[in-house]
Amino acid sequence: AGAAVAAESSTGTWTTVWTDGLTSLDRYKGRCYHIEPVPGEEDQYIWYVAYPLDLFEEGSVTNMFTSIVGNVFGFKALRALRLEDLRIPPAYAKTFHGPPHGIQVERDKLNKYGRPLLGCTIKPKLGLSAKNYGRACYECLRGGLDFTKDDENVNSQPFMRWRDRFVFV
Repeated sequence: AGAAVAAESSTGTWTTVWTDGLTSLDRYKGRCYHIEPVPGEEDQYIWYVAYPLDLFEEGSVTNMFTSIVGNVFGFKALRALRLEDLRIPPAYAKTFHGPPHGIQVERDKLNKYGRPLLGCTIKPKLGLSAKNYGRACYECLRGGLDFTKDDENVNSQPFMRWRDRFVFV
């Protein structure tokens, strides 16, 4: 199962496809290199998985996390899965330059101090028109939230183009 998780979160897929022959799958696949039983727990294991750094875009925390955990937590072959630890090589960690400014700049822009900033992701994540998306944002902000954010699946789909969404929000 550890090897299946490593494959599913790297080069593996549920079936063989003709494009497998167009790349060096072995070079890019994640590897489960150690398995140990969880003490006192039946049928529970800790897997150690390593990934080639070439799988990840430099400086992109989002790409790294979605690559490692984005797909495997819906992996039906497992009853349960939990990420316990993540070790990032120092050379790769140095590619993360951080945000262009800190929380103080965000607080200054919002004029909100002395409390947590509260926000939400608009739902449903897909299917709203730009006008209704803007209405949902308005209601959230009117209700006291400080910000809203797009779900990661929201880009510029035909039913809600980015520019239209921008105008209504």
